[in-house]
Amino acid sequence: MEDQIRSKLTVVKEKAVLVGALLPDMLIDPHDPLNELRALSEAAGAIVVDEMLQHRPRIDSSTFIGRGKVGELAAMVAAHKANVVIFENDLSPSQIANIEEEVKCKVLDRSELILDIFAARAKTFEAKLQVELAQLEYTYPRLRAMWSHLERIVGGAPTGIGTRGPGEQQLEIDRRIVQRKMSELRKEIKEIQSRKEREVSKRNKDYFTVGLVGYTNAGKSTLFNTATGDDTFAHDMLFATLSTKTRKWELGDGDVVMLSDTVGFVQNLPHHLVASFRATLEEAVHSDLLLIVLDVAHARAREQLKTVQTVLNEIGATEQERVLVLNKVDLLEHNADLLVLGQEFPDHVSISAKTGRGINDLVERVRRSMRGRPRDLTLSVDMTDGKSIQFIETRTEIFDRQYDEKSIIYRVRIGQRRFDQLKAMGARMQVLEGLEPHELKQPGWAKAGGNGR
Repeated sequence: MEDQIRSKLTVVKEKAVLVGALLPDMLIDPHDPLNELRALSEAAGAIVVDEMLQHRPRIDSSTFIGRGKVGELAAMVAAHKANVVIFENDLSPSQIANIEEEVKCKVLDRSELILDIFAARAKTFEAKLQVELAQLEYTYPRLRAMWSHLERIVGGAPTGIGTRGPGEQQLEIDRRIVQRKMSELRKEIKEIQSRKEREVSKRNKDYFTVGLVGYTNAGKSTLFNTATGDDTFAHDMLFATLSTKTRKWELGDGDVVMLSDTVGFVQNLPHHLVASFRATLEEAVHSDLLLIVLDVAHARAREQLKTVQTVLNEIGATEQERVLVLNKVDLLEHNADLLVLGQEFPDHVSISAKTGRGINDLVERVRRSMRGRPRDLTLSVDMTDGKSIQFIETRTEIFDRQYDEKSIIYRVRIGQRRFDQLKAMGARMQVLEGLEPHELKQPGWAKAGGNGR
């Protein structure tokens, strides 16, 4: 039975019944507990035909929701002729097998659903590798406990929810072959990650980098398009963006940063998916500034913000400056929530990426971070160092310049970050005035390009 259930593929959108067992420690929307699962299911291509909610003090070890509820679920599936049951909760292999035996259709849990969405949306070679590894690590042990194999679909035939990606491969193969495949995937992903790290490192030397992060469907891609003039796919759908995209963002007055749009986060993102997609999120990990985009009009905005902060910490994006961007202010019926969040995060910026409201304020906030704390310095720059001279002439506020036989003496106002960038360029210069006493004693200062005096 399990083989037939899991290998059946359809050419139409699958009818889905959603199930949520609400446990005491679960973070849910009290007004609509299955809101996010419904959105995830629709993003995967399902047609939600019915829903079942159950409050439980603890899970049932055999069927999670208990035999009685499974019977009700079977009747519901039969009445709607549903193709798939999707649980808000994570189920064990035996629980899935037991429920499938009763309801006579495919059963997925939340994590497998998310993995399936990623498998359907992965377009780049890198993303496909990461999805394949994540599904093998997470889904394969579950599949082994429930059925012996799946038919492999070739020739572009359509697939149903939960059967894309590596789940289509023959699962009767020896575990050692699967382990070897996983090892090969990890090696390929590691090589891609190493190459991307080098690319990101080089970009960070040349530009100030900004990463857009946030809960899925918070409006990151819309903001990315508004800022850069790009045409990144932006839609009212969970996980509309999977692969990181980076473009130049012209701030005006000669200021340019590199802006990266990243995959959105959700609660309870599968652990293996976070690990596998760290390479995709490399732009966020190494950005100079993170803009956390929050849908302030969402009923669970605060919980979404907490999820984003947790995931950022998990992937190691902890060192850079973070700025909260409260998006979709045009959809607020009243400003109470905005005022509360504004008081909690006084450095926030309120915008509407769709209408353009507040974008100028965001530009000024990014420019302030890019330039850093302004400093008044007197610099003596070697006249043959054209690159540094060009940098100073175009990226600093010049109060005075004087010429001697071999150098140009500048009195400038320069942001701390730009000053650090100038040093990193290997500028042939001396800082005549403006250094703090502790900076004069820093090791490697002369090597970096100057000697305070």
